Amino acid sequence: MTDGPTGAPAPSGEAGPKDSTGAPAHARVADYVTLTKPGITALIVLVAVGGFVLASPGAINLVRLGLLAAFGWAASSGAAMLNHYLDRDLDARMRRTRHRPLPGARIVRSEPVAWAGTVLAAAGIGGAVVVLNPLTGLSIALGFLTYVVVYTVWLKRRSSWNIVIGGFAGSAPALAGSAAAIGTWTPGVLAFALLVFLWTPPHFWSLAIVLKDDYAAVGLPMLPRMNDLHRSGQTVVVAAALLVPASLLMGWLGPISWPAFVALVILGVVFVVVAAPLWRDTARRTALRGFIYSGPYLLGVIVVVFANWMLLHPGFPATI
Repeated sequence: MTDGPTGAPAPSGEAGPKDSTGAPAHARVADYVTLTKPGITALIVLVAVGGFVLASPGAINLVRLGLLAAFGWAASSGAAMLNHYLDRDLDARMRRTRHRPLPGARIVRSEPVAWAGTVLAAAGIGGAVVVLNPLTGLSIALGFLTYVVVYTVWLKRRSSWNIVIGGFAGSAPALAGSAAAIGTWTPGVLAFALLVFLWTPPHFWSLAIVLKDDYAAVGLPMLPRMNDLHRSGQTVVVAAALLVPASLLMGWLGPISWPAFVALVILGVVFVVVAAPLWRDTARRTALRGFIYSGPYLLGVIVVVFANWMLLHPGFPATI
């Protein structure tokens, strides 16, 4: 029961203000936050920051870095909300996703979600173009369009190439970081973007093996071969192995110190070791180990990029 016209507080035991669905207002806000996929959005922003740091030849401009993070967060959050909106019918049919805010009917009207996502994405892309530079906005826009249009609308329900091509959405933030830092894409950041692109398939395919029955039930081709789990497991191992030469390329083209270079190679080799059992064993627990390591792997790469910059620039020089 909400406050009455006299302003008297709601009786104790009531949840306070509620929306038209009967849910407490704070719960609805939490549901909208969930729709932005905060964990994935945070990782996207970190990739952009990593690209910024890797491209910076000297002192880091903290204002530009902060603006990049804000615009990247807005665009990524908007893309996530549109993904939830467009996939709400699939989510309602899958055990893993049927309790999300839209299929779970905690948010009854889906149109506001689409509008909020569109506004956030437009603010992120437009703000980057106007405040930073057009190449930064273009880089963010490429990631947004790849995720929402190419992956979600076009490929996800039609082709097992969905994750491979859609993986560019995770690479684009690195390009945005380089563009925001110096106005262009550096060779080192291009190699970093390639590494993120190659990371996406083994990351999601490992999860797809774990959730193969859920995906099969709704006809989503989320594995390289939905009817050949053994071959899909082998493909995950090959995809993970490609991260090692990608690390070597990043060390060759980028301003990478030898300790950072060694760390990047070790991270890639460990990924291969963790994924290798999938060559023969596609049990759920085996695939889950690969998926669990894949997140810390990418975070580790970003940490190495930060540590490398600090090694090359003692004293952490920064400007505002």
